[in-house]
Amino acid sequence: MKKRILALALTAVMALALVACGGNGTNNTSSNTGNNAGNQTNNSTSDTGDSGAAGGQKVGISMPTQSLERWNRDGSYLDEQFKSAGYETILTYSDNDTNRQVNDIQNMIAEDVDLLVVAAIDGEALNTVMNEAGEAGIPVIAYDRLIMNDNVQYYVSFDNFSVGVLQGQFLEEQLGLAEGTVYNIEFTAGDPADNNAPFFFNGAMSILQPYLDSGVLNCVSEQTEFDVVATEAWDTDTALARAQNILASYYADGTQLDAWLCSNDSTALGVTNSLEANYTGEWPIITGQDCDKPNVKNMISGKQSMSIFKDTRTLASKVVEMVDAVMKGGEAPVNDTTTYDNGTGVIPSYLCEPVFADASNYKELLIDSGYYTEADLQ
Repeated sequence: MKKRILALALTAVMALALVACGGNGTNNTSSNTGNNAGNQTNNSTSDTGDSGAAGGQKVGISMPTQSLERWNRDGSYLDEQFKSAGYETILTYSDNDTNRQVNDIQNMIAEDVDLLVVAAIDGEALNTVMNEAGEAGIPVIAYDRLIMNDNVQYYVSFDNFSVGVLQGQFLEEQLGLAEGTVYNIEFTAGDPADNNAPFFFNGAMSILQPYLDSGVLNCVSEQTEFDVVATEAWDTDTALARAQNILASYYADGTQLDAWLCSNDSTALGVTNSLEANYTGEWPIITGQDCDKPNVKNMISGKQSMSIFKDTRTLASKVVEMVDAVMKGGEAPVNDTTTYDNGTGVIPSYLCEPVFADASNYKELLIDSGYYTEADLQ
């Protein structure tokens, strides 16, 4: 009963907030990222060491996979920070299997969690279990991937369009595109089922498309549309195979490749590996996102030019702050009420700021801050 009362109070507060802000959104598509995970999963129910702060309330955390480095970090930071704040937690990784994620969330509902934090494998595939959460009066915060067409109270992520803008601006500056010299570029985007992937790509293209239109940028393969350059599941091997085909078809004659826009680090790794095996020209500029360890090593060695640092500790801290507000029957802090429409209406969102990273500042961002150790990047 207390959860139903909490859900009704939350709905009323959200309605008042949206009326005050007057927001409406324009986003569509579903969400899904990550590679196939093998058998790495983790299901854990943990009592916190500080039960007074949150009154013993329980938070369910559903992560998509352990096969991408970033999701291990996200899950770990969320679990740690919720425990530090006094919450009990259930943390699951669903092996990039949608049916498994549905089962994991159903189990959390059965274990009487007070709130769910869900990073969806496929945001279009959670309708039934999200309805079950709603019927149980359990609020849902969509974590980094918007859950579409269903019961979601809040969304927390990074400013995904800005991620792409930073990548595009880097290429613009490094190539000196404003000077008018023609350069050759190729594109690798993210998972077409991931709600974030078009935001990344469109952010970059907001900077680069005018140069393509004017001929200052030349895509030799002519593959510039998101649906063509997308990479299912953000898979490194898939990105590698496509890059091999492009290099063999368009660059084997010695044509110079100047830049390759990659939306994230797992795809950048595939492109880099393909270039090492199949390309003999002057090394191109390569972009990325997430600051995964292999990619930071590639930045240090000069194989990858930049990445976007999205500090999962910051994101996890914001989620805990949002959950605290909701658990107390209040309104979670948000800074966007116009962008993310999941088909049921605009979802109030908090968007953290992404940060540019390259070989010149990675120590300050990643090592001095404690995100990685020196040994991690050896």
